[in-house]
Amino acid sequence: MALTRALGAFVAGLDRRTIPAEAFRIARMGLIDCVGVMIAGRDDDAPQILRRTLLPPAAPTGGEATLYFSDLRAPAPEAAWINGTAAHALDFDDVSLRGHPSTVLVPAIMAEAEALGSSGTDILTAYVAGYEVWAELIRRERGMLHSKGWHPTGVLGAIGAAAACARLHGLDAERATMAIALGASQSAGLMANFGTMTKPFHAGRSAHSGLMAARLAKAGFTASPDAIEHPQGFLSAVSQHGEVDRESAATIGHQFRILTEGLSIKKFPACYCTHRAIDGALELVRGNSFGADEVAKVEVHISDRFATILRNAKPQTGLEAKFSMQFAMAASVIARRVGLPELTDAFVRRPDVQALMTKVQVLPNQDYDPESPSGSRFDKVVVTLKDDRVIDGPEIRRARGHATIPLSDGELFEKFRACLEVGGEAARAESLFDRLLTLDAIPARQIASAA
Repeated sequence: MALTRALGAFVAGLDRRTIPAEAFRIARMGLIDCVGVMIAGRDDDAPQILRRTLLPPAAPTGGEATLYFSDLRAPAPEAAWINGTAAHALDFDDVSLRGHPSTVLVPAIMAEAEALGSSGTDILTAYVAGYEVWAELIRRERGMLHSKGWHPTGVLGAIGAAAACARLHGLDAERATMAIALGASQSAGLMANFGTMTKPFHAGRSAHSGLMAARLAKAGFTASPDAIEHPQGFLSAVSQHGEVDRESAATIGHQFRILTEGLSIKKFPACYCTHRAIDGALELVRGNSFGADEVAKVEVHISDRFATILRNAKPQTGLEAKFSMQFAMAASVIARRVGLPELTDAFVRRPDVQALMTKVQVLPNQDYDPESPSGSRFDKVVVTLKDDRVIDGPEIRRARGHATIPLSDGELFEKFRACLEVGGEAARAESLFDRLLTLDAIPARQIASAA
């Protein structure tokens, strides 16, 4: 079976009874983490400007879905768009498949599930469907979408969300294929817009696009049933060097990639390319007594691909700082942490932060990790003090929270609680967390309720 049709057949035929319990556990973890960062990011300028533009005061109020688990409501497509933007606004959401799957899948699924009255199990099944389609596509690209200028979350997210929402709607194989093909024509997102409001917009727009693709396909809208594998289709169009597998049989459905790839939960609200180095820097400063004024230079060994993504050597805003290794190291030394309070314009512009950033040297290499080819086999931080002492940091091969060294339930709750505190919802943290832990048996409308 040709690839696009194989994806559609998988989505249509996915039976919740065939999904391993561990796959549901991972999907649930992604949903919980996404809800937390969505609530934390809801007051950010990006989702607020988008909400005011899409839902101006004169527009009718109400709608099928809630906005960021509050009392506000909107039509499901707009809710997916706004919630996806909020969930990615702080760059604190999970990582996998060379992008950020939950920040697209969860807002699209939750909004449409509310509209349809779906169950919690339907939600988790849809998440697995979207994740597996995303995984099947990313395994076929031998190059790096980032390196060509594509933001994988925006480019792949629309297809994953279309697959997820097609599963929610219970579309047959033909219409699920149409939804996936239509999602592929809405793929977009440029690396050049990292460090601005447009990066989280990519995630929200993909959630909206995928939801609409499924609705249109259900209504009879057509697309090409070979839109993914055609020589002028999705895979060829976005491929870095054209070295993409368009012809081999689909492996989707033979194994669940969510079990092998998993999700990496972020501990820091910054680009994931900084996380291993931050772990190394924090371990280094905890084990040694020195202040920022004693530092002569900080050397950071990372891959050249990570270095390209971290484009801002002299950030002036919190958004820019998310994509700055110089800032990540300065915050690690000065604040002894890299959290939401540090990713603010005021902290970034502090004279001591600005001064220390000029002492950070990024030393790129091509010693790629075969299991994660964008990164090096390890990242490492070395600090030289003004008295010529050299302090070697550890070799960090995986960031804490990576799928291979996951956060405990307690650590996941602590991040969730901190996110809700930032969003002004600290009092709800425990009850909402418990509700999400048991969402399998709860209707979507009750899950998303602000009560």
